Amino acid sequence: MTRRTVALLGSTGSIGTQALDVIARNPDLFQVTALAAGGSDPAAIAAQAAATRPAVVAVANAAAVPDVRAALTVAGVAGVEVTGGAQAVVDVAASGADVVLNGMTGSVGLRPTLAALAAGSTLALANKESLVAGGALVKAALRRADQIVPVDSEHSALAQALRSGARGEVKRLVLTASGGAFRGRTRDELAHVTVEQALKHPNWDMGPVVTINSASLVNKALEVIEAHWLFDMPYERIDVVIHPQSIVHSMVEFVDGSTIAQASPPDMRLPIALGMGWPDRVADAVPGLDWSRASAWQFEPLDDDAFPAIALARDAAAASDLHPAVFNAANEQCVAAFVAGALPFLSIVDTVRAVVEAYSAPADVTLEAVDAAEAWARARADALISAR
Repeated sequence: MTRRTVALLGSTGSIGTQALDVIARNPDLFQVTALAAGGSDPAAIAAQAAATRPAVVAVANAAAVPDVRAALTVAGVAGVEVTGGAQAVVDVAASGADVVLNGMTGSVGLRPTLAALAAGSTLALANKESLVAGGALVKAALRRADQIVPVDSEHSALAQALRSGARGEVKRLVLTASGGAFRGRTRDELAHVTVEQALKHPNWDMGPVVTINSASLVNKALEVIEAHWLFDMPYERIDVVIHPQSIVHSMVEFVDGSTIAQASPPDMRLPIALGMGWPDRVADAVPGLDWSRASAWQFEPLDDDAFPAIALARDAAAASDLHPAVFNAANEQCVAAFVAGALPFLSIVDTVRAVVEAYSAPADVTLEAVDAAEAWARARADALISAR
């Protein structure tokens, strides 16, 4: 594999910091040309810039630019251009790097995704909301079939397993889910769970929004939508199964009855490395499984009564290409309200359902229509939360 330039979006988040670890251990394979982050931690951004020496650092919060410049000076980093605002992040995505790794959280990642595709870069995509909110737009923006490489562990697993057969031989995709912090609980047992409990994921080290989405299984609901767009698979051929150990990251069942599963430790550095290196593998990205130790893997059916988010996402996707954007935006508002103590845990998905069912989509899917759908969903969710 020849050395690749990388523009890293969301550099101070969970995906970004792990990507930088992979890059630091493989300087012969990857060179960081640009970093983008929210701007809330100037010292962390400066430390990353000191380690990677990018040409540009973009911060989404324009007000943070002076603090980031000052932190760069303290860190002894000179000659780095610092830009600010949402467009600055889009410009980094459009900079023409060989690989753009989009590790942003939320639908704000959609515009950078579209910019990276338009620039012809390979998009290592960890921002699932890009496809959830604007799947039709993303598919239309593709300049080549292999331009997007998924970084979510589940979709990376599917991409790897799909190498085992031809498209016409695939029967179904099976996404695995850890079950989150509340696996095995009934709906009644979820009535009074706390934010602290929801943030205790048993296997993965993720940011707070993704961790809470994992607890409600909204994260898996978003991944079903993402899988549909990534692999052109009908929703009725995308299943979810609970796998508490998070060792089998997903599976592909073929028409002859064979199932190919991808297994590895629950370490995001593996799909990140594969996303940046695709189709090549990065040696020693993570330690492999220890097959000399006895272990057991469980697989359990999904409890749609306790965790209705996945069924709701399927309904949203069936309604229109814009309904998933409403689903995601409403969920973001509800998660924020849950964290603030303004909404019980079970009411997250219940409120999202009420918002989705009230939405009427326009005929055309445009970037402006996505923005309008999200704005409407956020306002509707806020109103329902306030009315409680």
